[in-house]
Amino acid sequence: MIPSVSAYRQVLPLAALAFLTASAFSQAPPKYDRTTETTLKGTVGELKLVPPAGPKPLAYLLTKTGPDKEKDLVQIFLCPKSFLDEMGIAFKADDEIQITGSKVKQEGADLILAREIVKGGETLTFRFQDGKPAW
Repeated sequence: MIPSVSAYRQVLPLAALAFLTASAFSQAPPKYDRTTETTLKGTVGELKLVPPAGPKPLAYLLTKTGPDKEKDLVQIFLCPKSFLDEMGIAFKADDEIQITGSKVKQEGADLILAREIVKGGETLTFRFQDGKPAW
């Protein structure tokens, strides 16, 4: 049986995220660029830790920013998981959020490096105004 096109569309964003994060360990991560800073609203689809186990997993959000769950999926790099733990932050599916961050490309895929996220009226800071990490 041949998988449907929609099955590939569902797997593609996750495969891209795995590829991006695997390549992040082998090369320098993208730099925060204030000239590409954007703000958007969306809902949390899923919090991903890459690698899922190990001493230093990185936290990413898969965020839905529009009605099309396949086309409107945005990958947001947050921080190392240890920083989320220190701040006592948890994200769960369908949380409404507003993201401010730098839109960058890594290995040809779009990614937003989060500077701030507003969740439940609280502003969470991941990077300073100059783009340097807060962790």
